[in-house]
Amino acid sequence: MEGTDRNNIKIGQTVSIVLKEHQRTGELTEGIVSRILTNSKFHPHGIKVRLETGEVGRVKHIIE
Repeated sequence: MEGTDRNNIKIGQTVSIVLKEHQRTGELTEGIVSRILTNSKFHPHGIKVRLETGEVGRVKHIIE
């Protein structure tokens, strides 16, 4: 599932995100959502979240 819709993302879910410094390469980082940072319901590049590790990035995939 893609991470462009805020309703699909819940705190505690495992997701793959792209960190700001990896946007050009598309390198994914996996982790657990601790906070949802994007206020709008939809974002074409992915909803911005903070992982439990403190890393911030846009959700590319939600891992079921």
